[in-house]
Amino acid sequence: MSLKVKSVAVVGATGAVGREALAILEQRGHPSNRIVPLASMRSAGTKVPYAGGDLTVRALTEASFKGVDVAIFCATSGVSKQFAPAALAAGCHVVDNSSAFRMDPAVPLVVPEVNPGEIPDPASPRLIANPNCSTILMLVALNPWRKRFGVEHATVSTYQAVSGAGAAAMDELRAQVEQHLSGRPVEAKIFAEQCAFNVFSHNSQVDPATGLNVEEVKLIKETHKIWGDPSVTITPTCIRVPVFRAHSESCAVRLGRPATEDEVRRAFEGEPGVRVIDDRGGNRFPTPLKAAGGDDVLVGRIRVDPAAGLDASGRSRHWCLWLCGDQLRKGAAQNAIQIADLLAA
Repeated sequence: MSLKVKSVAVVGATGAVGREALAILEQRGHPSNRIVPLASMRSAGTKVPYAGGDLTVRALTEASFKGVDVAIFCATSGVSKQFAPAALAAGCHVVDNSSAFRMDPAVPLVVPEVNPGEIPDPASPRLIANPNCSTILMLVALNPWRKRFGVEHATVSTYQAVSGAGAAAMDELRAQVEQHLSGRPVEAKIFAEQCAFNVFSHNSQVDPATGLNVEEVKLIKETHKIWGDPSVTITPTCIRVPVFRAHSESCAVRLGRPATEDEVRRAFEGEPGVRVIDDRGGNRFPTPLKAAGGDDVLVGRIRVDPAAGLDASGRSRHWCLWLCGDQLRKGAAQNAIQIADLLAA
């Protein structure tokens, strides 16, 4: 279904997330004459495919937002900090995918399946921040448990696709696979480590004092803000893997109260944005390939934590799950467009 707005600007329309946002708008049947694709001066004039034709990318300036209802920013935090105020001044709602405003107390940080009520009255122009991809996927999966049992702690290990680092990182993985299989030297430019046939610690900066990288800090701080509960503890380890798109995460969770396996499974019934794939007999569970191109977060490997086990009544507070979700869609562009839906409602 098309957005209920007259005009949508996509800032960063030539990047991986921007192109995904355009693809989603196209799938929804949003008219091409109501799309304003924006990018840097360098990319101005580029043609991007849309609805059987092409859209011509315009240069991003402070005057770009006149007559635009919603601007979806799919660019760097620097671009968002520079141009989001101009969009708001032009009377335009802003949904920002970057990290620029996520931890600003005055800016809502929203996952529509989790905290849609954080979006204030949209009668006047609003700025809403889109969370980090890993946070979005984890909270969509864990929120059904939180609503029914409470969540006190989660130990999460992420297995993050290269799409999280942009289109150039996806091109690098493709090139490295070809180089490796042909026996040529493998060149690493986007990442410090070879990505093909390898895994390595997430490429964000590591704090020498805590040992946490930036991605891990985001998981902690954004969870606290979105759930509105700083008492929840998160133990994160973020890893980059040679997958083109769709992140995976392993979560070991301590609930607020004990639950049976039937109860933790039934918690997902009817929940938006999450789909269970959990076939123990067939060894069929979520994978990045199954999640790629879809909007749902796939959940499986639902089981009691073997370190805790079940009590005499068949209950436990300690449960594990595995999830996969498309980083470019639900982890970025789709979540932003869902926020735009709420602003337009």
